[in-house]
Amino acid sequence: MATENPCQACGACCFYSENWPRFTTEDDAALDLIPLEYVNARQSGMRCDGDRCSALSGKIGVATSCAIYAIRPEVCRTCMPGDAECAVARRRHGLPVLAVEP
Repeated sequence: MATENPCQACGACCFYSENWPRFTTEDDAALDLIPLEYVNARQSGMRCDGDRCSALSGKIGVATSCAIYAIRPEVCRTCMPGDAECAVARRRHGLPVLAVEP
């Protein structure tokens, strides 16, 4: 039986800090793929509504999705289920920390 992706029932890392989703290693071609409605005014990262990434939909800890998942920036790709960033974000939303599988 396939295991459900824990991120689709979480989303805490995408609703953590308006200062977190900053572009880092993306080249211009990769950034041009992200619709401008999801990019902040300085074009330095994802646009956030408060601390929530504008590309995130759904309810934290229940069911979430990303409008640009296939083209999400590197900062979003590096946050992995159960890693330190995940744990901090989940705690902030009152969610249990995920166990990291070896």
